[in-house]
Amino acid sequence: MQKAEQMSPQSEPVSDVTQAINSFVDYLPDAWQPYWEQVQSIPLLAFGLIVLLGYVVAKIATVFFNKSLTQITKRTKSDVDDQLIETLRKPFFLTIFFFFLGVAVKTIGLSDGWEGNLIRVLASMLVLTWLMRGFKVLGILLETLSRNRHRFEIIQPKTIPLFDLIGKILLIGLGSYILLIIWGINPTAWLASAGVLGIAVGFAAKDTLANLFSGFFIIADTPYKVGDFINLDSGERGMVTHVGMRSTRLLTRDDVEITIPNNVIGNAKIINESGGRWEKSRIRIKVGAAYGTDVKKVCQVLEQVAKNNPDVVQDNPVPRVRMRAFGASSLDFELLVWIPEPVLRGRISHELHMQVYDAFNEAGIEIPYAKQDLYIKEFPQPKA
Repeated sequence: MQKAEQMSPQSEPVSDVTQAINSFVDYLPDAWQPYWEQVQSIPLLAFGLIVLLGYVVAKIATVFFNKSLTQITKRTKSDVDDQLIETLRKPFFLTIFFFFLGVAVKTIGLSDGWEGNLIRVLASMLVLTWLMRGFKVLGILLETLSRNRHRFEIIQPKTIPLFDLIGKILLIGLGSYILLIIWGINPTAWLASAGVLGIAVGFAAKDTLANLFSGFFIIADTPYKVGDFINLDSGERGMVTHVGMRSTRLLTRDDVEITIPNNVIGNAKIINESGGRWEKSRIRIKVGAAYGTDVKKVCQVLEQVAKNNPDVVQDNPVPRVRMRAFGASSLDFELLVWIPEPVLRGRISHELHMQVYDAFNEAGIEIPYAKQDLYIKEFPQPKA
């Protein structure tokens, strides 16, 4: 009773780790029990034998673990599993060796306080080892998944830093939780403090976090990619030159780069001219012909203009002409052609307008324009 009263909470044994070590002796065969008692009578000898036994057992188990999994991984073409085995080999060895080392510590005959603290130190070292290896495993998995973009579009070289940060935070949180339990500290208060701190940080950096998560979902959803021509409902139009976690950059036709926060562009209406079935884009050339003109001749002239332009797509789909309406002073036609890239829209439209004007002049087709005639019923009589 006196010894129990002198024990502080810090010297109480770690529940799971110490119970496993204490039960180790109970599993020894009955025939070994007398030898074990004799070995225990010499603490340093018992300590050395158990440490040696632990090293041998850990080595044998590691070799068996390595060879068994290697036989399985030979059937795969990827070298990722080999990297994972090599990464986990050391912590697997240390887990077994540290267990025997904990058993050896109990044979020295230290006081409960020193013995418990030493076991806690060993357990903490083991947790930190697994934590560091967990970081390496996380990096290997993310790098592998980013190479398979056709299967995991959400994991790309640009999103790896975000996933890496989230994964490391989760691993650190799990490792901290285990360490607190090992040292007999109630983690509830720490979790509550972390929650309050997280809320405060969230309010302080809400704009940054909004851009960060919007960038994450933009990359995951892929409404556009680098090289696409997009139009925003706010009027910006240009080629996407960069899609980052915080912002998107557009290069306009005036060679002016616009940086738009992802939080803004994530909530905007986006017209992707490079999207759809292909990158080809259609342009419409509207033109009018005077009433009385042969409409079939107008269609032939417009189709010939499209065929003579080398930048117009000639098949799949072919250029076409449509008569749209009977206008107030003209027959309204529309030449529909496809161009290879949206960036060529301005130049090709300019060329087609000029070519249509020249072709109509050569064919004698009048392009009407609005006219107003003024009729004077009578002139006022001059005064006598």
